[in-house]
Amino acid sequence: MAKGLTKRQEKILQYILDYVQREGYPPSIREIGTQFGIGSLRGVTVHLDALERKEFISRSNTPRSIKVIHPTYQSSNRVTMLPLLGSIAAGTPIFAQEHVEDLIAVPSEMVRNIESAFLLRVKGDSMSGEGIMPRDLVVIKPQITANHGDLVAALLGDDATVKRLHRDSKGVRLMPSNPAYDPIEVQQEDARIIGKVVGLIRDYEGMAF
Repeated sequence: MAKGLTKRQEKILQYILDYVQREGYPPSIREIGTQFGIGSLRGVTVHLDALERKEFISRSNTPRSIKVIHPTYQSSNRVTMLPLLGSIAAGTPIFAQEHVEDLIAVPSEMVRNIESAFLLRVKGDSMSGEGIMPRDLVVIKPQITANHGDLVAALLGDDATVKRLHRDSKGVRLMPSNPAYDPIEVQQEDARIIGKVVGLIRDYEGMAF
């Protein structure tokens, strides 16, 4: 038995470990309940709260967010589930449930020490000069400011776009890397930065996402 755990807590922890090893992402609370014959979600969260309090796991407010953090169980094959956001309406919370299209497993090292990272699907080829192609997924670190030259995700009205941020005496522009596209002049009232691009995921077969 793992030190400090009840038999039920240890079995649940082992189930989480086995599930992640098999599927590449953690089980849902409902799946844990089904596996152990626990009839309510609250009944499962009681055990998860205990595992979290004893520092065997951590959780966030997003689905399938269980992470096994105890040093005894660390693995180089860890993944983190990130929400893939669809359309983002100006003035509404970025993580509103209606914006989440899917949950995608990404290597945990890609988002280490980043709170609430999310994914956006690239549309169009305006950033092809930087090797960012249509249907690629970009990993976004949420932030509302950025420096000159940063690769950012910005909200223009209801649409999110990925561009290089350019600041000079003439103002702020969002710069494409494909010469077929013009820079976007940014007006304070119609645009806002929602994050910085910190990673990219590509599915060459077009099957995974």
